[in-house]
Amino acid sequence: MSYSAIDVTPVTPRIGAEVSGIDLTNPLSNQQVDELHQALAEHQVLFFRDQKLTLERHKALGRHFGELHIHPNTPGPEGHPEILPIHADGESKRIAGENWHSDVSCDIEPPLGSILYLHTVPPVGGDTLFASAQAAYDALSPTMKTFLEGLTATHSGDHVYRRTNALIGREDRNKVFPKASHPVVRTHPVTRRKGLFVNRGFTTHIDGLTEAESRALLDFLFEHSTQPAFQVRFRWQPHSVAFWDNRSVQHIAMWDYFPQVRSGFRVTIKGDRPV
Repeated sequence: MSYSAIDVTPVTPRIGAEVSGIDLTNPLSNQQVDELHQALAEHQVLFFRDQKLTLERHKALGRHFGELHIHPNTPGPEGHPEILPIHADGESKRIAGENWHSDVSCDIEPPLGSILYLHTVPPVGGDTLFASAQAAYDALSPTMKTFLEGLTATHSGDHVYRRTNALIGREDRNKVFPKASHPVVRTHPVTRRKGLFVNRGFTTHIDGLTEAESRALLDFLFEHSTQPAFQVRFRWQPHSVAFWDNRSVQHIAMWDYFPQVRSGFRVTIKGDRPV
């Protein structure tokens, strides 16, 4: 794929690209937006450096790709419900994303993608790892691919968000969190590539299997999907941005920097029902 409005440099052959020659702090041209759409579909996660985003500019960037999602558990800053604060310091009891997951995959229509901006990062550590669900699917045997076709899995936010709320002391007795069943093998709506759509964070069981069968299959898929051959690792610098496609990747945030500060904001873009 060729680009004329942005510069795209792959980080690995399977996943990830650095994007330069673009200023995300200013309004984007139609061609820049189109090429970012193409680059995201091709590389699955995009990385940008030296982008000092305001909350309004951050939201405007996300809206180029669709309507913004509001997180089912974590409120945004006053006046900015679409913003998800990402912050950890010496007082933190947990961090966002410390297990492999695809953002809010428990929604009936899981997010298309997420754009994370970090303005403050530790001197070392705090990397984010991304794994390609499409590369993981491609590496399966034909027999396993045939077996997985037609299977669905249940994704639930209940155990994820209640654990978070218990740790930070947030009341949630009257909250109802999303729960949905999705295909184990998902077809990307743009590229038509197939990818595995299960993750350790939200996926609770394979529908229609016994508990033992489901656990054995999920354990295999979780380990297979996140092996190093399918990964790219992003080392954050101040004012960096990562934009990932939740339809084709899962990710994990390393909490190896306690008690240092890692802080910023995320916007998430609404998606559609997996097929």
